[in-house]
Amino acid sequence: MKKLFCLCLTVAFFSIYNYADAQKLGFVDVAGLDPQIKPGDNFFRFVNGRWNDTAKIANDQSGVGSYSFLNIPQKQLLQNILDSVSKTNNKMGSIEQKVGDFYASGMNIETINHRGYQPIKRILAGIDAINSIPSLLRFVATESKSGNRSIISFGISPDNKNSSINIAHIYQGGIGLPDRDYYFKTDSPTLHIQQAYKAYISTLFQLTGSSRAAATKDAAIAYRIEKQIAASHKSNIELRDVNANYHKISVASISKSQPNIGWLTLLAGLGAKTDSIDMAQPAYYDKLNTMLKSVTIHDWKVYLKAGTLEYYAETLSKPFVDASFEFSKVLSGQATQKSRRQIMTESVDGYLGQALGQLYVKRYFNEDSKKRVLNLVNNLQKSFENRINHLDWMSDSTKQKAKEKLYTITKKIGYPDKWRNYDNVQIVRTKYFENVLSLNQNGYQYELGKLNKPVDRTEWYTTPSTVTAYYNPSQNEIVFPAGILQFPYFDFSADDAVNYGGIGMVIGHEMTHAFDDQGAQFDKDGNVKNWWAKEDYQKFREKTKQLDNLYSSFTVLDTVHVKGALTLGENTADNGGIAIAYDAFKMTQQGKDTVKIDGFTPDQRFFLSVARIWRVKTRDAFLRTYVNTNPHSPAMWRVNGPLMNFAPFYRAFNVQPGDKNYKPEDQRVKIW
Repeated sequence: MKKLFCLCLTVAFFSIYNYADAQKLGFVDVAGLDPQIKPGDNFFRFVNGRWNDTAKIANDQSGVGSYSFLNIPQKQLLQNILDSVSKTNNKMGSIEQKVGDFYASGMNIETINHRGYQPIKRILAGIDAINSIPSLLRFVATESKSGNRSIISFGISPDNKNSSINIAHIYQGGIGLPDRDYYFKTDSPTLHIQQAYKAYISTLFQLTGSSRAAATKDAAIAYRIEKQIAASHKSNIELRDVNANYHKISVASISKSQPNIGWLTLLAGLGAKTDSIDMAQPAYYDKLNTMLKSVTIHDWKVYLKAGTLEYYAETLSKPFVDASFEFSKVLSGQATQKSRRQIMTESVDGYLGQALGQLYVKRYFNEDSKKRVLNLVNNLQKSFENRINHLDWMSDSTKQKAKEKLYTITKKIGYPDKWRNYDNVQIVRTKYFENVLSLNQNGYQYELGKLNKPVDRTEWYTTPSTVTAYYNPSQNEIVFPAGILQFPYFDFSADDAVNYGGIGMVIGHEMTHAFDDQGAQFDKDGNVKNWWAKEDYQKFREKTKQLDNLYSSFTVLDTVHVKGALTLGENTADNGGIAIAYDAFKMTQQGKDTVKIDGFTPDQRFFLSVARIWRVKTRDAFLRTYVNTNPHSPAMWRVNGPLMNFAPFYRAFNVQPGDKNYKPEDQRVKIW
């Protein structure tokens, strides 16, 4: 389970930064504040209101602002690199050659369009040749090794009960809509998405030569199978239950209970030599075992063709890319397609991320930032320890275990110490589809090579250039890539209030994930193992339920509310992150002072920075999908939710009864 979900030279906790000098620096966007909004009514709008009212979302984007949308300007930096290396004669086999030639192959639109869907004709012919369940599953296994998982979602990662070893896992799969609920909800927006999805499948069939009538019929068949499959799926909320989604079982046992799948043959086809496997969602595979007999071979072939066309559409000619976009914009609200340069930048980052990451770090990353952020991480760790020591609901024995876990957390900042190599990948400048296929196959073999091997705890699960951060419970680690170590999250020249409210909050957020409703079930070594006193854990669950109820009361769009149960882990981390970062900030020289900068006290600047890092504006269609599928609350509630629970915020901005977001002290949720 991975969430790809964040000292001074003399006295501990004291920054060497001369914060008085910051009076000359404008890190707080005073002009963006909306004085018509009371901080206690809506702090997100108070800080970001003017910006939100004037910000324009580009037609080729679904949103604008910070966090994930900061990756938009970030991609321009990557484009600069790619434009350079793709026009240079690079040494064959070098990362510059592979990155540059892969980018160039995808930019060769004329050749890609000329080929049409010729690159996948061989795959479609393989589907036509299927004449039995065993041959169907052989096809599925072969395609899985190229990334096209269809009905078998297979992967390698640590064993939840023995985090030192990588084991085989299989998960529910087989659907094309964002999650199971999209097949069964009957509200108008969802019905619109269902119709658009069926129209998309029909278009793909037509692009391969089917008549409109035949394509419509086949789309209905494929959708009907997906809906049957979806009925066996767990919901996104159910998927958050750690123990309920772990079932390590012998291959011999599932071979008997699910004979139609033919597990021994299937695993051999996947290249996976193992006598046991974690079947995360058994109900899905029970259903699949039944459906392999109840659905005709003809209909399965239609389904596999639909899934294959969907999977490869964006690597084919323009009509396929256009069809894919027409459906995706129903989910995202994005008005126009991204430029080919943008698409290919994302493609290179996705397929050759650590190769491109090496070039990014070399060109853009400030090594001094890494050292300063590590100091912040260490300071927040001590702040968190102090908060644990003063918890009034946790026993001393559980506190000791919590602190042991806290100080066992591995810290990864900037970029990997050991880069992944792509020596076995051959990139041909004139063949984009084949390059994608080669990279997918290489990626599969890279993962397969971990099976039954010790876990490599140096590995990263994101690219260095990405604006993100994550906590990985199976390795008890926090990771902050180079991409997020920039304004508004971090600036080497900014005062401590700004940096602790920015990257400090992110660091505290990721640390708290080790102790959210999921992370709390993992011990310091990354194993799912209870380390809590029974009564302490019960109190913890009661507090998280309060947080669930609070966030479920927040309205996002018309009648759409935040899903408190789905977002519980992230909301716990947001609430804890702000508290931990604030306490660490109060230990700095600036945090102990009252000197104003830009007219604001240090505490006010801290909270202004917290709200600034979530400055995000999205399209309604994107937000509707986001609320249904994303474990994070929308940006506004990542600010307002934690602050309405946090007393220092009330003091900093004189929040009083009668203010819309005021909560009486006995109603404020306090966990960490």
